[in-house]
Amino acid sequence: MSFSWLEDALTQRAQSGLLRQRVCQQYEKDNVICINGDHYLNFSSNDYLGMRQHEGVLQSWVEGLAQFGGGSGASPLVTGHTQAHLALEATLADGLNREAALLFSSGFAANQAVCTALFGQGSPNASAAQSSAIFADKLMHASFLEGAMSLKKNVSLRRFRHNNVEHLASLLSALESLHTDALIASEGVFSMDGDRAPVKEIAALAEQHRAWFMLDDAHGMGVYGDNGFGTVEELKLSQNQVPIVMGTFGKAIGTGGAFIAGSQTLIDYLVNFSKHYIYSTAMPPAQAVATLYSLTHIGTDTSRRDQLRANIEYFRVRFAQEFGEDCVAHNAATVGDLSLVGSKSAIQPVIVGCPKRAVALSDALKERGMWVSAIRQPTVPKNEDRLRITLTATHTEQDIDMLVDALALANGAIS
Repeated sequence: MSFSWLEDALTQRAQSGLLRQRVCQQYEKDNVICINGDHYLNFSSNDYLGMRQHEGVLQSWVEGLAQFGGGSGASPLVTGHTQAHLALEATLADGLNREAALLFSSGFAANQAVCTALFGQGSPNASAAQSSAIFADKLMHASFLEGAMSLKKNVSLRRFRHNNVEHLASLLSALESLHTDALIASEGVFSMDGDRAPVKEIAALAEQHRAWFMLDDAHGMGVYGDNGFGTVEELKLSQNQVPIVMGTFGKAIGTGGAFIAGSQTLIDYLVNFSKHYIYSTAMPPAQAVATLYSLTHIGTDTSRRDQLRANIEYFRVRFAQEFGEDCVAHNAATVGDLSLVGSKSAIQPVIVGCPKRAVALSDALKERGMWVSAIRQPTVPKNEDRLRITLTATHTEQDIDMLVDALALANGAIS
């Protein structure tokens, strides 16, 4: 019988403590999430600035619905590209100091589009006499890595050690003469560790080796930069230094979808050769209207970003007070078999090291009214299973106190 192995695969995953299951949310308001009729303080949201509940974002979405309807009705190259999309793309290009920007339905699609359009079967690289190369940080998001690994054999994928500029330099030097085109890919803020890439150093290496540098800034967009346009704005990196910027709206911006920004030539090329753009229904225009409002508001009001930074600092201080000062002194805290990663972003991972224990600790937190997701391999490396705590601007100090207290009780209960 075809596909008889499906049930065995699920059973094996369950026995390893790695089975994934969805939960159904009834509603969320003011960081309280309702799941299966029970209420929890939510510390697993990527809504870092609390913008998805902002009255202006909601009202803008309503106004967009009234003007454009519920959906776009077509792909962008048919009739799905509207004034709302154009205005959002123009704002992104201006804020990022790029020539142009292009909207996608998701960050996953945007990352895949870069790989397949620049290196896929339809690109000149597919038949080039010399092969091309992609150099990606080992912890690059699965959407990019999956796209890179699906390419033809004449496109080599080299993964450099996480945030290790020396290793990247050695790979570039060893392979430079063998390739016609080279792309270096890293993230502004890494989604599971919460740390930041040495972006300036990577950009300098890319320039030295005549490679392009792509920055996936999904978790930096909205949080960093004077106007919230992320890492490239914060570091004042030009289009020549970072030719490809990818960002998403489903995190700090509070809506959904994604974009790629770069030269006009790059964007025109994607419009013509990216299947992820050409053959996908366009983002709903109302969503673009709401996204533009959110970006504009974030740029003119720094209070939420300021509060997020204060909450991150407060959490790390409280964790150190509860579990030991090593957290602050060495950027890592070891608490029995728990370890707080040295992240200064909204993502604060607590490494557990065992998938079953990570789930048990997450369940123990739920019993105490805290929703903190367990993240297990293969999403993270083996033996780095963790609780992925995410902080937002709308959390209060009392919320954080309750989280730290609950974590101490939960850890004691399952030890």
